[in-house]
Amino acid sequence: MKHLLAGLLATFAIAPFGIAHAELQEQNFRALLHHTPVPQSKDVEVPFWTETIPQASGGKITAAMTFTDQAGLADADLLRYLKIGAFDFASFDLSKMAGDDPRFEGCDIAGLTSDLESARAVCDAYRPVLARMLEEQWNAKLLAIGTAPPQAVWCRTEINGLADLEGKKIRVFNRTMNDFVKAVGAIPINISFAEVVPALQQGVVDCGVTGNAVGNAAGWTEVTSTILPLALGWSINIHAVNLDAWNRLDAETQAFFEGQFPVLEERFWTFFAEAVADADNCNFGREPCRMGNPANMTLAPFSDEDRQRYAEILENVVISGWAERVGPAAAAEWNDTVGKALGLTAPTE
Repeated sequence: MKHLLAGLLATFAIAPFGIAHAELQEQNFRALLHHTPVPQSKDVEVPFWTETIPQASGGKITAAMTFTDQAGLADADLLRYLKIGAFDFASFDLSKMAGDDPRFEGCDIAGLTSDLESARAVCDAYRPVLARMLEEQWNAKLLAIGTAPPQAVWCRTEINGLADLEGKKIRVFNRTMNDFVKAVGAIPINISFAEVVPALQQGVVDCGVTGNAVGNAAGWTEVTSTILPLALGWSINIHAVNLDAWNRLDAETQAFFEGQFPVLEERFWTFFAEAVADADNCNFGREPCRMGNPANMTLAPFSDEDRQRYAEILENVVISGWAERVGPAAAAEWNDTVGKALGLTAPTE
């Protein structure tokens, strides 16, 4: 793992396309990052802005970073801040933008994919749709697509499969998760990430959905006992730049960033391929546990019957509900991109 990260950081430091440092203008940008405790922020985004970009630019390009939670910003509002130019660059959870446009959930529908490779493939397929939406409606340019760990269900009490979720109050953070949780007979509760630990501690919710590494980093292991490995999405995140800010850049600076953000994207997927396995070790008291906090969570069983019910809910409830919200034209576009990659079809009537 150490050799892998060292190699990636070395790659980060190479200025792309042969751009010499002397050709770059000195500039300081405003960058909005994820919540402070989550791995995608502290282990990927922070090094990118504090080490990679300054090193690759010979110190000419830097950024003043703002963290979503420290600034007290609501996740659902982040794209609006980027649109008006409050930040030059921003990263945010794609599915949390679905309140403005449900198409944003297209490659991270709850239960759609169960492994990182598939999650990346469907988001690659959906990339042109996302890029067009951002430019046409949000005055933003898509630069990279990243990920987080698989979104599992963490519960305060013992859980032995999907049936045990019935009647439970479960924290979710997007509409398709809401649909899935309702379909298993549970009660979805939408609260912010920062409020989840006290809500679990006080019994306001019985369970919560987050990634295996994210929950570990944020202390969920101290207020829950069981993890049900559902993979209710990946909390796919995108990295974008305000289009006005982008158009003000000279050609050399644009080329510089166009070379660096694909490297950031690769770093995201490579890092979490390692982090997911490590987080499982940490959460369930196994070694090696290098990145997280050792804990003794219980891994709930997930039977063949559960898998079959999971697949039926995905196709008959979650995808169908999403297709109804986006409309026939957007559903048809999804069928030609994400659906084609997975062999799934959203209803268009």
